[in-house]
Amino acid sequence: MSSLFHEAGFWFTVSLVLFFVLFGKKVWTPLAGLLDAHANGVRQDLDEAARLRREAEQMLEDAKRDRELALVEARSVVEHSRVQAEEMAARARTEAEDLIRQREKQAQDRIAAAERAAVDEVRVAAIEAAFAASHKLIEQSVPAVNEKLIDDALAALPSALTKRVA
Repeated sequence: MSSLFHEAGFWFTVSLVLFFVLFGKKVWTPLAGLLDAHANGVRQDLDEAARLRREAEQMLEDAKRDRELALVEARSVVEHSRVQAEEMAARARTEAEDLIRQREKQAQDRIAAAERAAVDEVRVAAIEAAFAASHKLIEQSVPAVNEKLIDDALAALPSALTKRVA
């Protein structure tokens, strides 16, 4: 046994046990307090991290919801714009067709007026030609006595024919 008292490990163990027996409570209490304080700090940090994680998840959900709402609104705006563009195109097409019809009617009216004017000119020319031919024929066939009467009748003939045509 004497060899046991000469070993350094034995005395180290004995001194360690004596140290804890004499000073254990004095050392253990502050050490336990430090460890408890550190554990409380870690627990608070974990609680804070959990709270921050919940807030971040809530913010992520809000951002996703806002993104979905923005996409829905963007689709709505695009659809509304497409409908407005189609309406504007239809309106422009209708206005163009109306303008074409109006121009076509104006052209037809001008053509009809030109035809009436041409027909009137032909009638007037035919009347004048008939008048001239009648005048020559009457001059050749009627004696000179009734010449004044015939001249008056022939002078009134164009205006009478023009009134009748109109």
